[in-house]
Amino acid sequence: MTQPALSITSLHKTYDNGVMALKGVSLDVAPGDFFALLGPNGAGKSTLIGVVSSLVNASSGAVSVFGIDLLADRSAAMRQIGLVPQEINFNMFEKPIDILVNYAGFYGVPRAQALERAERQLKAAQLWEKAEVMSRTLSGGMKRRLMIARAMMTEPKLLILDEPTAGVDIEIRRGMWKTLQDVNAAGTTVILTTHYLEEAESLCRNLAIIDKGAIIEQGPMKTLLAKLDVEGFVLDINGELPATLPQIPKVDLKASDSRTLVVEKPRDLPLNALFDALAESGITVRSMRNQTNRLEELFVRLTAKATDRDVLVPRAQDAQERPA
Repeated sequence: MTQPALSITSLHKTYDNGVMALKGVSLDVAPGDFFALLGPNGAGKSTLIGVVSSLVNASSGAVSVFGIDLLADRSAAMRQIGLVPQEINFNMFEKPIDILVNYAGFYGVPRAQALERAERQLKAAQLWEKAEVMSRTLSGGMKRRLMIARAMMTEPKLLILDEPTAGVDIEIRRGMWKTLQDVNAAGTTVILTTHYLEEAESLCRNLAIIDKGAIIEQGPMKTLLAKLDVEGFVLDINGELPATLPQIPKVDLKASDSRTLVVEKPRDLPLNALFDALAESGITVRSMRNQTNRLEELFVRLTAKATDRDVLVPRAQDAQERPA
């Protein structure tokens, strides 16, 4: 059996103020995977990443990285990990080449070897021509890529990125996607947390969704998306929509304007059957697009179900589960 790149077992974290941030999280990430860790604000993502990267101490549970127990041999486990935090945290008045070489030096990499790695990583990040300029002059996208290059200086087997594209425009994000795909293709296991669900769907093969400190769903991306029993589309119509929309069994039709129709239909209803039914009512479709990202739809449904379950928990029981 292949040893997981990351194995988390029954992980709990309760902060000093009594907040239970993690409630028995168990999770395995396979070597070479591109894995998404998703969840709403306050779900426990940052705490989980903090525990794995040794920035936060767990209350109980176990974490191992490529078979190395994080608690028993923290230094050896951390040598396997590269971390890219959400906030840019390098010295803006240093040159990229110096940022990378100095970072490697903190981990005991000899300077000559660090210089070789820095050149390789800066070229991989398309930053070699900027190696000798002040980092503050780099664009936002370049700074983000420099963060990834820095994390790769220790040649980690596991790269963890905590919302690396937060607040950047779509062009920069897509450039970073290519960088991360190249890192993963070279053999590095990647774990990504993001609020951009189309990003996760485009990049990741497996995912876990965490909410209120617990994993509420995990598995292959394709398998989880297949659980959606409905799908939505926006249809651009030739001409004007009729005043009264047709009634099509199991299909929800709404007009967003006189020439645009929003449709929600069962996944097992063929599109041709929908188009035929519309055509019978004199409605012909000029073009169509997905109403929402499929992962977004799954995410919303699962987190809504989790909230509904919490509402049903008796308050007395809830009180018993709080730490003393």
